[in-house]
Amino acid sequence: MLTIRFFRTGKKNQACFKIVVTEKTKSSTRGRFTEEVGFYNPVTKEKILKNERITYWISRGAKPSDTVYNLLVSEKVIEGGKRKVALPKKVQQADGKEKKEEKAPESKAPAAEAPAEKKPAAEAASS
Repeated sequence: MLTIRFFRTGKKNQACFKIVVTEKTKSSTRGRFTEEVGFYNPVTKEKILKNERITYWISRGAKPSDTVYNLLVSEKVIEGGKRKVALPKKVQQADGKEKKEEKAPESKAPAAEAPAEKKPAAEAASS
């Protein structure tokens, strides 16, 4: 399955992104992709998009990632509403490093309520 997604380039803390068409399962770190269809620099807000090629690949079944989809909607390359993109929350650790927050498993509340339910039944039997 083909996907349209970002390919990160640039220096550390100065990211630039190529917008490429690639296989969804392949890693984007090697620089092997089917076609480059645009460029985006979030620092300078510079955007270069090849509208004809993007619509061509979408018509061939390529699915844009959520962030690329929102960029294409804002540039009016495709029509539709923006998608919600959920970024992972980061938690500050004691040593100053950031760690992704993980959800803790929920405790079973009915087990805690079970002894409370037995008391009224015991009182009703002794009365």
